[in-house]
Amino acid sequence: MRTRLTGWFALLIFLAAPVQADAERRFQLAGKITQSDGKPFRKAQLVVFLYSVPTPFTVRTLVDAGGNYRFKNLNPGTYSLIVAVPFVGEMNRTIEIGSAFADPKGRITLDIVFDQKPDTAAKTVSAVTLSIPRSAKAEFLKAQDRLARNDTQGGIAHLEKAVELAPQFSVALNNLGTISYQAKKYEEAAGYFRRALEAEPDGYAPLVNLGGALLSAGKVQESLKYNLLAVQAKPDDALAHSQLGQSHFYLGRLDLAEVELKKAKALDPAHFSHPQLVLAEIYVRRQNASAAIVELEEFLKLHPDSVRAPALRLLINRLRDKSN
Repeated sequence: MRTRLTGWFALLIFLAAPVQADAERRFQLAGKITQSDGKPFRKAQLVVFLYSVPTPFTVRTLVDAGGNYRFKNLNPGTYSLIVAVPFVGEMNRTIEIGSAFADPKGRITLDIVFDQKPDTAAKTVSAVTLSIPRSAKAEFLKAQDRLARNDTQGGIAHLEKAVELAPQFSVALNNLGTISYQAKKYEEAAGYFRRALEAEPDGYAPLVNLGGALLSAGKVQESLKYNLLAVQAKPDDALAHSQLGQSHFYLGRLDLAEVELKKAKALDPAHFSHPQLVLAEIYVRRQNASAAIVELEEFLKLHPDSVRAPALRLLINRLRDKSN
């Protein structure tokens, strides 16, 4: 298992804790997606995906001609938002849904400038994808509909049926692995991700997810291999750098960990893997209380509704007392 923390940093042991905030309140997320020149995409149908980080909930919506998108009735929490532009690529960022970012009516506005260069690889459809029968794809879509309605068991049933119809259905296997991971069944999750990679060796999602599952299962040395491969495959992904940083950290390679975690922050400051917390621990181990405080304060600014906020504020005070 992961290295056990001692002293004041035992307060940070629950790295995967969800965002707190009004559990009964529901929110709306809306905004506009434009190109770097401020104009909406005219010749492409954009899709926005919203994935809950701690739960299997997932939903998507189309962007209208003016670049507008909207999600309603969202639970508070941490989400991964992905904007997909056909034949161009994807943009991924972590967002927090909660009172700290909403107006009195629960509305959160997030405008996004999509400035990525065209991705020629996005024009290629893999042979594995082409081999998936319509029946399996239909089951997969039914699964997404169930998950959008917070029906996890119904979603799992349809995903399992999709894999039964098409054992090579890498995306469905990856989806099952993600659900297992969210249930903290890390060994089971790793099994699904391995099967997804075997079906589609060039698949990125199961690659980076396998690295994360192995890390969470305490198989740090093995996780290092996959997290290195993930960074090489997609150097602009914050998750890959964060996981690689954590692999180095748990192996005692603090300098290498610091480099990767800083890269993760630069790519997605609010990333759901919370690189600030691991960086803070690195600085505490180096007896650099002021640097640790900077990271913890940055985390609180980005995640004001976090359930760990009171403990972190207490920790900051203790660090200040220790440095005086």
